[in-house]
Amino acid sequence: MSIKQTTSLPKGNLPLGKSRNYNEVVEFLNSNWTEKNDQKSAERMKKLDKALGSPSQKLTTVFVAGTNGKSLTAHFAAKLLKEEGVTVGVLYAPHILTYNERFFVDTDYISNKTFTELANEVINASEQNAINATTHELLLALGLLYFSQNDVHVALIEIEKGGASDPITAICSPKIVAITRLTANDADAEGLAFDGAFNEYVTLAKEGTYLVCADQNKTNLKKMCDYAKSIKAEWQMPIRKLTVLPYPFEQLHGRCAALAERIASIFINELAPTELNLNEETSLLLKTKGQRGRPTLEAKRHSELNPKRTIEHFWKETINTLVGRFQIFDKEKPTILIDNAENIDAFENFLLGVRLLHYQRSLKGLVLVVGCYDDVLNYQEFLRLLRYFFKKTSGQIIVCPAPTKEGVFSKSWDPEKVALDMKNLKIKARASESFKDAFEVAKKSVTDRNGLIAIVGCSALLTEYWNNKGIKKLQS
Repeated sequence: MSIKQTTSLPKGNLPLGKSRNYNEVVEFLNSNWTEKNDQKSAERMKKLDKALGSPSQKLTTVFVAGTNGKSLTAHFAAKLLKEEGVTVGVLYAPHILTYNERFFVDTDYISNKTFTELANEVINASEQNAINATTHELLLALGLLYFSQNDVHVALIEIEKGGASDPITAICSPKIVAITRLTANDADAEGLAFDGAFNEYVTLAKEGTYLVCADQNKTNLKKMCDYAKSIKAEWQMPIRKLTVLPYPFEQLHGRCAALAERIASIFINELAPTELNLNEETSLLLKTKGQRGRPTLEAKRHSELNPKRTIEHFWKETINTLVGRFQIFDKEKPTILIDNAENIDAFENFLLGVRLLHYQRSLKGLVLVVGCYDDVLNYQEFLRLLRYFFKKTSGQIIVCPAPTKEGVFSKSWDPEKVALDMKNLKIKARASESFKDAFEVAKKSVTDRNGLIAIVGCSALLTEYWNNKGIKKLQS
């Protein structure tokens, strides 16, 4: 990923107020975090948006919500839409090292210069209008302003705070709502979504919104379908198949890719502006109205005589390049795998990924470095998964504390207690006082090039990994 360079703001466009440099902006945002939205969050969001010229009203927006896979779904959708010639903005959450990672246009993240200029405009607008916006609200406003100034055709917004309670819903009316999965703390053991979580997600859709979901629970899907019909939203057939991605990513990310393809297809076929001049000869997704089923014999013959690049070709060439989301560094010695799996469903998927890598090539040494916040994981299920995993795969685990990070108010788990509980289950485990110490022990334990050190847990743990390498900005 490269840095997106944009035209500087016209002189005089910044509201009068303090002109902070980049580091001062970061310090301001770090000091202004709150744990959750309050009852006045929506009101503040509306006032801030209006003070900035209502950029929310100039954008076509897509909400991506759900328990897991939101960032990856938005990432894949942005890649596919860019392939179609669409200018795409993506608002990600959370970030690993810098706030810049949250704001992308055409898969390039915002430059420090543009970020600083826009942040000053947003902060000053908040202060001058006595809005007292939180960091989360300021970042949302900054993203919308950035996308508006870059004339994006569509803005993909990852819903960070669950669902309808996120302040972004107070100012944006999404054309598409995509729900990834309802799992972990959002659903019971059978996958049935709890009423509170279900309502948070499904009420993101309004009349006329296209609603699509990659969840696999039939009851959840039926309830969504019924809700969509009741409010006159456009319910789309749910995701059934995994998109074919290069091994091992099909099994890990195939459902996110399939949902991303559906998002892009709906936009191209139903919402794309005429200025894009899309045509079936070059588009991977555009379909002629009235011909959405199987192609005619004439169309098949034409396709055989005039072969073109297809969506299948696109996916064969596409891998996850979103930093920190199941990222493999196979040129390291040993191989390094990082993943920000912060709930039990994501952690189970992470363990599947390790097993798939083991099937691909026999691992000669394996160490898991794990750090989580207290009460985030279903602890007993977490231990059960690890016990089963290490019965099938030889290796050890190092438990370290979850580092502190801005915007995170949970306390770290107790590494000594967690390691002891693991040992009682015959898991080869040890505790460490810090990530740095855990990583050093892991490197001494796995020396073969075909070994694997897998780092998993909260995003703050991945921040420690990059800090340990001396990396200040993430690029791929």
